[in-house]
Amino acid sequence: MMQAGDIAPDLLGKDQNDKEIRRSDFPGKSIALYFYPKDNTSGCTAEACSLRDGIADLKKAGYEVIGVSKDSAKSHRGFIEKYELPFTLIADTEKELHELFGVWVEKSMYGRKYMGTERSTFLIDPEGKITAVLKGKEVKTKDHANQLLTLIEKNNQI
Repeated sequence: MMQAGDIAPDLLGKDQNDKEIRRSDFPGKSIALYFYPKDNTSGCTAEACSLRDGIADLKKAGYEVIGVSKDSAKSHRGFIEKYELPFTLIADTEKELHELFGVWVEKSMYGRKYMGTERSTFLIDPEGKITAVLKGKEVKTKDHANQLLTLIEKNNQI
């Protein structure tokens, strides 16, 4: 499981257009890598739209936003088009990145246990070091961009 202080892998996966995405594709930039359960669901849509609406401020702070779910590239293309998302979505259909980052976890709903994505965001600096992690209930989907900006500002003051 990845945590603050760890170095994120360079190869992140393939995006909505089947293009390989690497950390090194963004020289000098930090990355907000966020994992979410499913395209077009209420919480995931709220989170994506919050990041969309805050993208200018996140970019001003030096961050690129990259989303990751186990949905297909086709699903991602539809999600991007429907909500005009200005960032890359990685189609981690084999859950390799999920497992590497420790976000493919056992969940429980109405007493039923199943495996799923734990909503999580990893802030990664230009050298690839993870500087902060938000997981599960810590993530405020409707205000995620502001939450990240506050965290980025706090980290820059330390």
